[in-house]
Amino acid sequence: MQMSADFTISIDLYIHLSITTSLKGEKMNVFIEGYKNSMHNFFKWRTETKFVYKLVMCCSFACFTGLMAQLRFYLPFTPVPLTGQTFAVLLSGVILGKYYGGLSQGIYAGLGFAGVPWFANWSGGPAVLLGPTGGYIIGFILAALFIGWAVDSNVKIRSLPSMLGLMLFADIGLILIPGTLWLYIWLNTFYPAGIWEAMLMGFIPFVAGDAVKAFAAGTAGRLTIPKTAYSR
Repeated sequence: MQMSADFTISIDLYIHLSITTSLKGEKMNVFIEGYKNSMHNFFKWRTETKFVYKLVMCCSFACFTGLMAQLRFYLPFTPVPLTGQTFAVLLSGVILGKYYGGLSQGIYAGLGFAGVPWFANWSGGPAVLLGPTGGYIIGFILAALFIGWAVDSNVKIRSLPSMLGLMLFADIGLILIPGTLWLYIWLNTFYPAGIWEAMLMGFIPFVAGDAVKAFAAGTAGRLTIPKTAYSR
């Protein structure tokens, strides 16, 4: 009798756990589907909404880029700091899409040039864009434009591997390389510097950190952007 009672209790416990697990799984599925629908509706809205709302989002991402610029660390052998800007730049292309991701970074660069102190170390003005980091800031615009165009134009590129590759290409090809070339030009206004020296100061030390930021931005982008078409 005792064994029969224990067996019955075990069956009841198993059934209870199965039902509980099933209900949790259903709730999770409902949450995931609701999240996907919300993201699809947002991206559809941001594609079709009025220009004034798009401009507000661009200004918001410009502010976000400025805040991430304050997450900075200076290396002793280069005037170029490690910052969190790249994450904001790459993500702006995904969230704002073609044209407007680039516009957000254009606002960031333009207002910073005009004197808004939201470049690294709360700096601003023409001296920053004409200084050693100016090429990277211009590269922000190129990278955000490219990513926005890519994710809006091609549904297939929204998979995680493709997003990661896209982010790495934009980061290295459109931010680090133009930034290093400008740094090379800037250095040569003071003394005859070689391209290898510019790479040691403005490219090589930043590849690993930028790869991490590209991975973070690619993952965040994949978690937000729909796999289905949202534009007409």
